[in-house]
Amino acid sequence: MKNKPAPNRSRLALLSSPARRRLLRAFGAAAGVAALGRWPTARAQSAGARETLRIGYQKYGTLTVLKARGDLERRLAPLGLDVQWTEFPAGPQLLEGLNVGSIDFGTVGEAPPIFAQAAGAPIVYIAHQPPAPSAEAIVVPKDSPLRRVAELKGKRVAFNKGSNVHYLLLRALEQAGVAYGDVQAVYLPPADARAAFERGSVDAWVIWDPFLAAAERQLGARVLADGTGLVANHQFYLASRAYAGRRPEVLKAVVEELAKLDAWAADHPHEVAQLLAPQIGLDLDITERSARRFAYGVRPVDAEVARQQQKIADAFHALKLIPKPLKISDALPAGVKLAQQ
Repeated sequence: MKNKPAPNRSRLALLSSPARRRLLRAFGAAAGVAALGRWPTARAQSAGARETLRIGYQKYGTLTVLKARGDLERRLAPLGLDVQWTEFPAGPQLLEGLNVGSIDFGTVGEAPPIFAQAAGAPIVYIAHQPPAPSAEAIVVPKDSPLRRVAELKGKRVAFNKGSNVHYLLLRALEQAGVAYGDVQAVYLPPADARAAFERGSVDAWVIWDPFLAAAERQLGARVLADGTGLVANHQFYLASRAYAGRRPEVLKAVVEELAKLDAWAADHPHEVAQLLAPQIGLDLDITERSARRFAYGVRPVDAEVARQQQKIADAFHALKLIPKPLKISDALPAGVKLAQQ
């Protein structure tokens, strides 16, 4: 296991007054609210009715820890709100849930919002986690003769289509001088991909934590390349545009609770793993390996992150993986513009 990284004190600064005000002002722009400090609770309370915030989550990250702790339920109860959690196997499936209206909010990697937006999903970026490039990788079986990404040419590679690792594979092949079309893409969700990987039906698997950590520990999977130097591997929080416009104060509360949790989690990976392990059904040591590679410190979506997303969208369009050019700005919070190249 990697040594515990030195605490990043800048993450703890999320709770300092100036930084926190900047975060909330930026979020206010995303939601289109002029005064974030005012909480319109009277309507829900006077009516005596309870609403439900429907959240989609996956087997990783701060949002799943938030579910385990119950902090959000306690925060939203005075607003007359309940929380309903729905687990999804990967980002594309989660954003399909957002598109059809079965959830209001969720977290995914870099690529899923691009494919969702290309399909016409009315999504809006709310916030993101810092880069975590080592939390996703291309792996091969421990006894595989493959030693370099360039050797994937002509090989069968499993990954979840439209997920964050889709872009990792694209970038790794590009760096190795291999055309994307020269590998045999096998589109499988994580559970099916692992089964194919174990029985030798595929030569390589592109996967993210905690599935990555589980493959390393349980199967002895060997990393050909992770995202370091190739991709940022941001995690994004998104909402349906309708919900963001209708209940901005609820999304504000979610971002605040994520910021509080991140400030604690950055220096407590073992405790994070203790909370996560029962939620995701993995052993504590595997979960902790994953927790140490995650990046903590929720941030508003800014112009530079938006520029990076546009670069990914352009790459997918160039390969005809999405049907037409995409403007990331159409899914950005109000007031956020793309950074110039």
